[in-house]
Amino acid sequence: MHGAGDHGFTAALAGIAREKGVAGYVGDGTNRWPAVHRSDAATLVRLALADPQASPVVHAIAEEGIPARRIAEAIGDAVGVPVASVDPGDVDDHFGWIGRFFSADIPRLQRTHPASPRLGADRADPARGPRCGCLRRSRRRLSGE
Repeated sequence: MHGAGDHGFTAALAGIAREKGVAGYVGDGTNRWPAVHRSDAATLVRLALADPQASPVVHAIAEEGIPARRIAEAIGDAVGVPVASVDPGDVDDHFGWIGRFFSADIPRLQRTHPASPRLGADRADPARGPRCGCLRRSRRRLSGE
């Protein structure tokens, strides 16, 4: 997930890039991650909460199959660090808790009808500045509890 003010996976990866001085990707970086803008994800969650017949599990995806290397390149550009491969054996040491997620190859799960910027466009927006991150996905907060 991406978008101004987000605090999840992309923010964690950006923080690691700042700390390590390199935006890393695992191996050859061909493993894929889906992406969605936080506004589109919030819309999906709102719709799911409003419909008692909706599935208890939703997974918003606007873009599928973004190679991890491309994500690392966007983060590297945003935070001003070089991009480099991380050996699969060093994933836990380099990335910490998020390493196992970031090294996974995640296929398309469910398609949304996105209305917000794609990951590359969101990162390239000069008005955003060098921030990266994700929406804090809290069902309580979104449902008003």
